[in-house]
Formats: sequence, structure tokens, C-alpha cells
Amino acid sequence: MLRALDVHKRYRHEEVLKGIDLEVASGEVLCLIGPSGSGKSTFLRCINHLERIDAGRLYVDGLLVGYREHGDCLYEMHPREVCRQRADIGMVFQRFNLFPHLTALENIIEAPIQVRRESKAQATQHARALLERVGLTEKAGAYPGHLSGGQQQRVAIARALAMRPKLMLFDEPTSALDPELVGEVLNVMRGLTEDGMTMIVVTHEMAFARDAADTVAFMDAGVIVESGPPGEMLSRPRHERTRAFLARVIGARQ
Repeated sequence: MLRALDVHKRYRHEEVLKGIDLEVASGEVLCLIGPSGSGKSTFLRCINHLERIDAGRLYVDGLLVGYREHGDCLYEMHPREVCRQRADIGMVFQRFNLFPHLTALENIIEAPIQVRRESKAQATQHARALLERVGLTEKAGAYPGHLSGGQQQRVAIARALAMRPKLMLFDEPTSALDPELVGEVLNVMRGLTEDGMTMIVVTHEMAFARDAADTVAFMDAGVIVESGPPGEMLSRPRHERTRAFLARVIGARQ
């Protein structure tokens, strides 16, 4: 579902991604862990072309993301074509980014109507089913300002799912939540893994990574230091840098 080949990203004089090579099969869950500033969020944003890459290739479901390839040269797609590609890639951010003037239901149906050209009746029916799935049936008419952080994030997940994506990206979806609200969001995400959704999750929730991931990758200073099954990565990492990071993160949570 995802193939990253030697992906580089630079901001002015700082190289943030230094050659990322990564594959995620359809139906798999990859958890990306690592310290702040290691390039994890930037990599997610490159996958759906919110950020342009400076070198390398990114493919989602076999299609080159954001560019056309002619010979050895890449040509960026028209924004309208990029938007069509992006419709297949759902993304949930740290901050919920809901439209404050729209209800939960209205937030969810906006993109399917505007981008997928679904009828309002069809989009509404699907949105109500998604609200039930994330445990918020009774909040359809509530505005974001009247919802808790956990409820807003669950609406954001439903909004991403409303586009029927092939791939879901989660950028530290629980980092802005009070600790007692984290579980309700992680439970929704666990449900998605059970349904076979392909997911890439940037997270510091090591218990979730251990339970839900097929692969855990540790990222630092713009490179993938090592990756492997969660039991191996979180209990017996090979690299000293990974061991030091996990000791600090797991120790802070005890």
C-alpha cells in the first residue's frame, strides 16, 4: 500500500528526511516512534503531498504521489489532481482541525459532498454510521466547542473515514488530549486495525504500538534507525539509540 524510496526533504539548509526507505503492505499497521524533531510528522505530510519531497519516490497503492514521472524527471501534478489522490489518504492530526461553525455531522459530510460528489442523503447516512462506530451517535448535532478533546478527535477520525480511504495516517492523535481521554481514541483506532485498515501511526503510546502494530519503526535525525515486529523492537532493540529512547519514554510513563 505504501512504498517510500530514498525520500528526502529539506527546509532551507536543514535536511529533515535523509533517505527514507519503507514499505507497508495492505492491511498492515506501522507505528513510527522516535524523539520530537526526528522527521516523523514531516514524513506523514509527504505521504499525502502536504509537503513536497526533494528527492526519492512515494507510492500509495502503486501510484506515484504528487508527481508524474517522465524518464528520470518528476513533474508536479496540478493541485486538482493532487486533491483527487489525497482523497484516498485519510489523515488525523494532533489538533483536531474541525470546522468550529459546523456540527459533528456537518464536519463529516463536508468532504464527501464537495470532493467525492456524494449526495447529501448518502453522505449523511454514512456519517451517522461512522458516528455510531466511534461511539458518538448522540453528538451528531453538537458543535466542536461543546465536545471534549477525545470526542473531537473521534469526530476527526470519522471525518477521515468518511472519504473511504485506502490508507490512514495518524500524527500523534492523542498528544493533545488529557490522559483520561486517550483510551477512548485508542480504542477506536484498535477497532480500525481489527477491520483491516492500513495505518501509519506516529505515536508515543508504546502499549498501543505493542498491541496494534505489525511493524514498529524507530526514527531519529531523519532516518529509520531500525524496524521490526513490536515484540522485538520494544523489548530487544538492536541499536543503542533505540534502547536509550525507549528507556526514557517507558520510564517517564511508569
